[in-house]
Amino acid sequence: MSALQRSEALERARLLEIHSYDLDLDLTRGDRTFTSTTVIHFGCAEPGADTFLDLEAVELRRAVLNGRPLEPAAFDGSRLALTSLAAENELLVEAELLYSNTGEGLHRFTDPADGAAYVYATLGPDQAPRLFACFDQPDLKAPCALAVTAPADWKVVGNGALAEAADGRWRFHPTRPISTYLVTVVAGPLHSVHAEHDGIPLALHARRSLAAELDREAEELFEVTRNSLDRLHELFDLRYPFGEYQQAFVPEFNWGAMENPGCVVFRDELLFRSTPTDADRELRAMIVCHEMAHMWFGDLVTMRWWDDLWLNESFAEMLGYRVAAESTRFTGAWTGFAARRKGWGYDADQRASTHPVAGNGTRSVAEAMGNFDGISYAKGASVLRQLVVWLGDEAFFAGVNRYFERHAYGNAELADFLAALGEASGRDVSSWAERWLRTSGVDTLRTEVRYEGDRIAAVGIVNEGSRPHRIRLGVHDRSPDGVVRRADIEVELAPGGRTEVPELAGAARPALLLPNDGDLSWAKIRLDQDSWRTVAESLSRIDDELTRAVLWEHARDLVRDGELAPLAYLELVAAHLPAETAVAAVEGVLAFARTEAVDRYLAPEQRPAALALLGRAAEQLLARPGAGQSLRLAALRGVVESADSPADLARLRSWLAGEALPQGLELSPDRRWSALVTLAAKGAVDEAAIEAELARSPSDAAQQGAARARAALPGAAAKARAWAALFEGELSNRLLAATAEGFWRSGTEELLDDYQRRYFEAVPAGGERGDRVAGVLGHSLFPRDRATAAVVAATEACLARPEPTPGLRRSLLDELDDLRRAVHVRAVGGRD
Repeated sequence: MSALQRSEALERARLLEIHSYDLDLDLTRGDRTFTSTTVIHFGCAEPGADTFLDLEAVELRRAVLNGRPLEPAAFDGSRLALTSLAAENELLVEAELLYSNTGEGLHRFTDPADGAAYVYATLGPDQAPRLFACFDQPDLKAPCALAVTAPADWKVVGNGALAEAADGRWRFHPTRPISTYLVTVVAGPLHSVHAEHDGIPLALHARRSLAAELDREAEELFEVTRNSLDRLHELFDLRYPFGEYQQAFVPEFNWGAMENPGCVVFRDELLFRSTPTDADRELRAMIVCHEMAHMWFGDLVTMRWWDDLWLNESFAEMLGYRVAAESTRFTGAWTGFAARRKGWGYDADQRASTHPVAGNGTRSVAEAMGNFDGISYAKGASVLRQLVVWLGDEAFFAGVNRYFERHAYGNAELADFLAALGEASGRDVSSWAERWLRTSGVDTLRTEVRYEGDRIAAVGIVNEGSRPHRIRLGVHDRSPDGVVRRADIEVELAPGGRTEVPELAGAARPALLLPNDGDLSWAKIRLDQDSWRTVAESLSRIDDELTRAVLWEHARDLVRDGELAPLAYLELVAAHLPAETAVAAVEGVLAFARTEAVDRYLAPEQRPAALALLGRAAEQLLARPGAGQSLRLAALRGVVESADSPADLARLRSWLAGEALPQGLELSPDRRWSALVTLAAKGAVDEAAIEAELARSPSDAAQQGAARARAALPGAAAKARAWAALFEGELSNRLLAATAEGFWRSGTEELLDDYQRRYFEAVPAGGERGDRVAGVLGHSLFPRDRATAAVVAATEACLARPEPTPGLRRSLLDELDDLRRAVHVRAVGGRD
């Protein structure tokens, strides 16, 4: 499929105005294809001009422009040439399209629990032509009316309100003007729960086999939805603009959710088939708030082109956390952001592929998917949070509301947003934006302290970056109750210099001075020696959970930069994680410790002792008196995933048999599969045990667990089967990812060396299978734990070949950066 270039989009937007789409889908034609019929009414600024339509079809049945049938040769498989346009045009296109099994286009899924079939559309960049004929670019918005013919036992939902349904025929009212990538349809024997709030009809939908889970979770989902609507109505002058608000939970979804106006689509793992932690529920609440914020940022006003993706994602991310913290019971949501989300952005911003938050240089739609990354989400949210600190809430939201009023149901770009903020605040927002939004990379803020006896002689914060920062310097003291806050001092940091903090001159020596306490800016930090000593000795005794989260992230950053030895980090974890009370911090620390500090940054011979250390820390937290269920569940996951010794593996086998489980906990399905994968990688179970576990509950989640466990088996035959499934089969997106995730977890060095060679021979062609498959092969299957100069050289040679698509090339470049960092950390060892 030809990727749309920005130059082509600019010309087409100059030429065309789309008045309406009428889309008619026939979903009764079998499990391979469906019929899509589209009628488009559009104007042309230059009658007689030529343009093209986007469509990815296996068969074009007919195309009629202004009553004139178009020749079959006008369609090349992805574009339909349109010639001699009139001032006003009607185009009819009828085509046969393929269902997807990769979560792109119209995805079809058969539920192994009951054999029922479901479809849903997810149309990110370049995917709308896989559902209907359209002018697929975000700045050609139009109302869309949907009609669907479906099997008699199906229910159908879409962006618009239902107009009528009878005898398998469903028709929906036209939407307000929306971009093509936001159109959706969800269909199958759905189970639904309905409600209403403030005059807005609400609904939740899921597949029939998850009816019990949806009914169980509906109360909390509706509560978060209601509270989020109320808070956004307080912040925004314009009410929710798209009529009904439906939320559909669908299988094998590639993202957390998608902000289709009127019908948000979520991955159905958010219905929690295993007991969730409070951090899991908090993250789900944030996602609900994030997607609702998109109804304004992204749907009501949409970026003009993909280089301003931040106008969608950064705002939704910032508001998702803010609204969750302010309007739901998850008041500590910003701790979750600092502990589990922000590191994603810091990592992305230190790679060669880093890009500015705004104006990211996307030249074609093929490059757009790569910028759905930690910069557009986590960094963008942090930058906006800093902007709010700089402008103040009142001026910021006055500008936001001016922006909405001016561009409602249309498109905008960075200059439009900055103009609205500048008018509302009376400040030079453009200069601030040049430093913050048009540049890439992370600034470092370094604290320098000079003492005279037990008194501070001088404190300065050195800003080693190019941006101004308004931060809090946290001053903390030791007390019988731990390390407590003495004061917060607001500091304005100019770029590239040292800023004195005169308020502390002559003050008593503190235990800890923390720049960016409260996490209000986007910056790495470096502490003075006394403050780091306090962290090493007393991190778990610091009384504020967000402060601890900032410091856990700081320690993680030191490891990645080769300034703190991985084993020293694990000793910090062993000393302080058993007393941690923030579940999100526990989960984030355990994940980094296991998958990065142990698996990537330590040599193989160091790993058994490191895993034993990590496992003991998790066991101590699991056994801590008074630890709540969520903390113990997080610890249980840590115990399972760090199991390595024969005694550890014997314990996992007994837990799987229902014996000697920690008091008050159960090994729910997700954790059972995690245990089985660990055992499979050690050769402690065989294919028969995997089959027996799958027979306990033949769900899609179980199928994914089985695929991961089979790929983790160490034998040559198991690896050969997994390899064939990855490169020769037609696995769905989720089964492909699960197989990739298990593959490198075991095997002899000789066997893995051979597959390492085969990987770099086979992966360059993987991008031709689509962005999702490219992402799995380039990220999930990359031999990330084999951090050697040989793997670096092989990756460089692979990238020198012409075959990788832009999406695959981006994945491999990012993995190469992380691999080089791991090789460096292993070489320098870090400080103790």
